[in-house]
Amino acid sequence: MLGITLTVVTDGPGGWDVSAFRDDVEKQLMGFVEDHAVWLDRLGPDAERMMAAARTSLSGGKRFRAMFCYWGHRAVAVPSDEAALLRACASLELLHASALVHDDVMDASDVRRGHPTTHHHFAALHRHQAWRGDPDQYGVAAALLLGDLLLSWADEMLRTCGLPHKRVRAAQHWFDLTRSEVVTGQFLDVSAQARAAGDVDTAMNVLRYKSAKYSIERPLHIGAALAGAEPDTIRQLTRFGLPLGEAFQLRDDLLGVFGDPEVTGKPAGDDLTEGKRTVLVALALDALSPGDAAHLDRSLGQPLGAQEVERLRGLIDRSGARAQVEDVIGELTRRALVRLDEAEIDAGAREELRALADAATQRVV
Repeated sequence: MLGITLTVVTDGPGGWDVSAFRDDVEKQLMGFVEDHAVWLDRLGPDAERMMAAARTSLSGGKRFRAMFCYWGHRAVAVPSDEAALLRACASLELLHASALVHDDVMDASDVRRGHPTTHHHFAALHRHQAWRGDPDQYGVAAALLLGDLLLSWADEMLRTCGLPHKRVRAAQHWFDLTRSEVVTGQFLDVSAQARAAGDVDTAMNVLRYKSAKYSIERPLHIGAALAGAEPDTIRQLTRFGLPLGEAFQLRDDLLGVFGDPEVTGKPAGDDLTEGKRTVLVALALDALSPGDAAHLDRSLGQPLGAQEVERLRGLIDRSGARAQVEDVIGELTRRALVRLDEAEIDAGAREELRALADAATQRVV
């Protein structure tokens, strides 16, 4: 088992070291990959390339899902085994990495965290090696298989985390539900884009099931279940976690249009180029003049130069949609924090969850 620091210093309001937690999650993830690479690398250079891509896909990130899982547990009980709990929390980052690899394929994204996406990386390898067949098809196949592998590993990492079997089995109920929601939410997303569905209700439904629930609410449930939480505690965490998850994804939608590429690691206006039918876009389409709305609508999902991205950003801003989304983020966060204050949970965990709520909804990346 890897050494766990979880040093208590001064990052969080209660002295929790957020940086050390992220580092320990990274160590657990990389250690897990290395354990599998011991035998998978023996399968030859192709398997070695898959392991290298797995390491890349798991590097970096904010680790919000692992954090909410950890504090979902601490909201109920002090961990009996910090290392085992950390391993369980890290399993959610494997799930997240799997979803991102698959999402990049479905959105035809070129860049993730400042690096080529998995399917682009393998397509480039195919071209460089002058292999037979279609490089892009090879890249997509490799990415789909890597995403599947990461998803399989997520289940394995939780199942073998080392916490009592009864608690792990309870947590797996929520983990299984999370995976079903994420996959279905992804399909809702691609279907909304295919139909050019631009209404707010559809966009909110996609937001809720593709990202909001699995980013905050379900990690809280999994952590709490690992601590032996009663059903009423799970319900109280839902009242906090679901609106906060929606606010979290709305912030992500704003960053997908207005974020700084130097900070986000993705091209300017990436969501516009990918044709994302977000709540932000739906609100803009509702508010713009017919001519401007038609221009925005037909521009979504098209190759866009820097000037056109700026024009579309300007349209969305002037429509009032950006300000509306900021208002909704504020209201959802306020509602979540009221519910957090009402929840019958550990006081120290409440303060850390309050700090995480602020970090998740006010971030610039």
